[in-house]
Amino acid sequence: MPTSETGPALPDRPLPPEGATGPADARAAARVPVDRKRQPSGDEARGRAMRAAISLIAEKGTAGLRMSDIAARAGMSTGHILYHFGKKDRLLLEVLVWSQADLWARFQQAADRAASPAEKLDLFVRFYLPRHQGDERYALWTQVMIQGHDEAGRRILTELLDGWDERLEAILREGRDLGHFADVDLPEFTIRAVAMLSGISEDVMFGRSRWQHSSAHAFALSALERELRPTGRA
Repeated sequence: MPTSETGPALPDRPLPPEGATGPADARAAARVPVDRKRQPSGDEARGRAMRAAISLIAEKGTAGLRMSDIAARAGMSTGHILYHFGKKDRLLLEVLVWSQADLWARFQQAADRAASPAEKLDLFVRFYLPRHQGDERYALWTQVMIQGHDEAGRRILTELLDGWDERLEAILREGRDLGHFADVDLPEFTIRAVAMLSGISEDVMFGRSRWQHSSAHAFALSALERELRPTGRA
């Protein structure tokens, strides 16, 4: 359940409303009064609700998030929010989809500037692991994963998870083809690598003391690099 150490999957500050130009506009968005005579419709309503949910998740996480809070932040009625999303679970899933699309764009920008597959691997580990205990980005993944999903929801989550596997496998393939990495079984190595990163991520989120004085990123990257080091190379 990836996050990012170098770029946010969720913004560190609330997103401003469409057309906002500065901090004053962002503050105003936090207390938009509900105009029941003109509730937004379609894409406008969904966008407003998404921005409100994203800002609230960044502020206080997902556990205490209520649809009424989202409605108040968006300047919409709770009924209108429910009309467009049905329930909080669906809204959180859509926020997660947005979050990962944003994160992948940031990861790709960084990877495009990387000088070698080794640097791309370093970036992958950084973007995957939580930044700290209680990281709201990873918390969103956890909240969404424990929900009961229909077939469509499971398909969306599977595509998101597979997307990270595919990105790692592409890095490994490039490194192997250039002779920078050992000739490992790519699918098998990817499964083990992602499983290790997920386990470390859970440790970090739980607050295991082992990561209070050492770097989870450095540990994970070193473990991967040991296996990927070509035979005969020190």
